[in-house]
Amino acid sequence: MAKTAWIGLGVMGAPMAAFLISRGHHDVAAYNRTARKADAWLAQNTGGTTASSPATAAKDAQFVFSCVGNDDDLRSVTIGPDGAFSTMLPGSIFVDHTTASADVARELAEAASKRGIAFLDCPVSGGQSGAESGTLTVMAGGDDAAFAAAQPLIGCYSKSMRRIGPSGSGQLTKMVNQIAVAGVVQGLAEAIHFAERAGLDIEAVIATISKGAAQSWQMENRWKTMHARTFDFGFAVDWMRKDLALCQREAERNGASLPVASLIDTYYADVQAAGGSRWDTSSLIVRFDAALRDGAKPS
Repeated sequence: MAKTAWIGLGVMGAPMAAFLISRGHHDVAAYNRTARKADAWLAQNTGGTTASSPATAAKDAQFVFSCVGNDDDLRSVTIGPDGAFSTMLPGSIFVDHTTASADVARELAEAASKRGIAFLDCPVSGGQSGAESGTLTVMAGGDDAAFAAAQPLIGCYSKSMRRIGPSGSGQLTKMVNQIAVAGVVQGLAEAIHFAERAGLDIEAVIATISKGAAQSWQMENRWKTMHARTFDFGFAVDWMRKDLALCQREAERNGASLPVASLIDTYYADVQAAGGSRWDTSSLIVRFDAALRDGAKPS
């Protein structure tokens, strides 16, 4: 049993932190910028405690975890005023699950090293449902020994984890993941739209093609809700656009070409304009509905 801290109790962080207690039996001191969420989490997780700042939560902790919104949030809770790095012990490990830039991961790994601590960039895949079921996939960048030490704790809320390479590699791998997901979701949206217009039995179609080369996690888990136009099952459009912006900025730096991901980002902007900022990413299919109402074809 380890003394740990958790920073960020949103839809992802709250269940992940809870699994450190329920599955790992670790001591968890939790901090959230909105105290109301921290209080709600504490009420549901006997054995946890809450803290008034990241620094207070991280004091004397062997492992500190975070899952916050973006680069600026991450800097704030690590090296900002009352940041966790200021009280972490030499030899302790900071594990970040935020989807952020590779640059900030490298920056914070260097800042941590100067303080005698390790920093791992460990973004996750699996969305809210994966966080709530403890079945996330974790892609890690950073020191190999630090990752090995953190693995048993990360395993409390994940089904798969792998160190990809040095600092920044986890974030770069998450970008690869989001590029692939964007294309798959758009393809599934088009396929379901086509089947609907053709008058086919959607359930029969999916039951058939999901046994072949078209099979994907998105198909198995989102076809039914896409067909029903129900979009409250996880990762929000706002967050996907944030991630695709990270992908595009990195592509500009490394020379990669992302024509499909860039185009689908504009489709997600259409969904935002239709009021779907908080819908899950499968909501791409509504573009076809809007186009049909307007008597036009999707671009």
